[in-house]
Amino acid sequence: MPQFGVHAFTWDGEWNNAVAEDVIRRTAEAGFDLLEIPLLRPAEFDAPKIKQLLARHHLRGVVSLALPKSAHLPFYPERALEFLKLAVDQSAAIESDTLTGCLYCNLGTLTGQPPTREERERCANVLGEVAMYAKPRGIQLGIEPVNRYESYLYNVGSDVIDLIRTIGTGNLFVHFDTYHMNIEEPFGPAIRQAGAQLRYIHLSESDRGIPGQGNVNWDAVFEGLKAIDYRGPLVLEAFATINPDLAGATCMWRKRPYGAQELVSEGLKFVREGAARVGLG
Repeated sequence: MPQFGVHAFTWDGEWNNAVAEDVIRRTAEAGFDLLEIPLLRPAEFDAPKIKQLLARHHLRGVVSLALPKSAHLPFYPERALEFLKLAVDQSAAIESDTLTGCLYCNLGTLTGQPPTREERERCANVLGEVAMYAKPRGIQLGIEPVNRYESYLYNVGSDVIDLIRTIGTGNLFVHFDTYHMNIEEPFGPAIRQAGAQLRYIHLSESDRGIPGQGNVNWDAVFEGLKAIDYRGPLVLEAFATINPDLAGATCMWRKRPYGAQELVSEGLKFVREGAARVGLG
């Protein structure tokens, strides 16, 4: 059976130590196997508490992040390195084996130009050092390509595949997000090209709402995953409310006509049915 997950922001526009218990409980009650925890402020993260809550509710925790503006990797490599190493430490502290997301950028920071060779080299150097730091701690790093309106650095799967080959530590993988793919690249060919390097995917609608009610070609997504014998988590990422740290980058201003519970229940049902339809897992 596939492992089904949900991003914490699908439940609540905030993630902090105070809301963690409610979000973790609701995730387990809804029938998920995994909770993706946004580590936007690793220094404030109460790892012992989160570890205990995940264990109590029999959930796997996966950690994700985007860099703060003050640590956008090509501009501030030393700050980015410090931030990412702390994130690795906090991931290890809750016994997560995965740190993933936009480990290379602050979402919304743009230069008006494509990435330079020097910027890409800086990303590879810092992420390579983080990968070596994470490896003895048993942590894999996922790199998520995002659309051109949120980042100029890595927009498509082939960008990330090249980065992984450059670093060559063996503990990096491709993390796709169907919202970004819907803007940047065809689902089936991109998934097939990534192949075994694809180990994590956000299943997200074109409007970040309920899957199946937008423009994503879900048949192509699930058939592509089946074609590569995908064994990673299937993670619902949708937003009933918006995290203020990400509002500027995601440009989500309209109030949703539904609440988190409807979004989660309808979303999980759709994802389960899609996976079953193609015999995934």
